[in-house]
Amino acid sequence: MSKKKKSSGDNVIAQNKRARHDYHIEERFEAGVALMGWEVKSLRAGRASLVDTYVLVKDGEVWLVGTHISPLLSASTHVVCNPLRDRKLLLHGREIDRLATAISQKGYTCVPLSLYWKGHLVKCDIALVKGKKEYDKRDTERERDWQRQKERLMKHG
Repeated sequence: MSKKKKSSGDNVIAQNKRARHDYHIEERFEAGVALMGWEVKSLRAGRASLVDTYVLVKDGEVWLVGTHISPLLSASTHVVCNPLRDRKLLLHGREIDRLATAISQKGYTCVPLSLYWKGHLVKCDIALVKGKKEYDKRDTERERDWQRQKERLMKHG
């Protein structure tokens, strides 16, 4: 029996689809996530949500705030589980400095784009973003619809 290589789509645990819609992505970072054992088991089962999650830089440390990881029933019997606890993100010092200075500037914020597996480690793809205006969101939607329509025309044409 041969082992099949996993495609990159299998590695994604959770995505923040609103982030791409609501923000202009300026710069991306890959951060490790400090997790407890029950959280890793829950992530293996795909029980995570990045809705309303943001990244906070505080005292030279970076935190993932608002990520919901639902505990498995087997873990929650002997461990006190807090599904919404703040989780520490692991970045290099110069990356933390870069984030801190950018966030202190007007209009910049930091949001997670996705949680994914890299080997046996859980990584978080975070981005430095600027908020979109309402007309920017409409332009993005219009562009996406046009791309979809072009694909359709190419298929049938």
